[in-house]
Amino acid sequence: MFVYKVCPAALWNDAEQARVFRGAPVDLADGYIHFSTAAQLAETLAKHFSGQSDLVLVEVDTARLGDALKWEPSRGGALFPHLYGALDLTAVNRIAPLPLGADGRHILPLLPA
Repeated sequence: MFVYKVCPAALWNDAEQARVFRGAPVDLADGYIHFSTAAQLAETLAKHFSGQSDLVLVEVDTARLGDALKWEPSRGGALFPHLYGALDLTAVNRIAPLPLGADGRHILPLLPA
């Protein structure tokens, strides 16, 4: 199973150089890294990243995150994945660009079912 992190490309480039991702400013403020499931991505993008360009989608293998990954209620009681700790980049399956479409919405890559 995979979870997804939407991230500014520059911040992700910094993480790749450091070989670890400690989180975006909102993650650092909240004390955990926010992730979304594939089903939650469109709403996450619309609510938190509307109109933002130069983003990447980071696909992370949940089996490699261990007990630091917690599923906690958020919007409307839906369970969202939160990582309490830094993201070791060996858990990353792929990184994909998130371009904006003509309608101003992000174009998601094909995700595993």
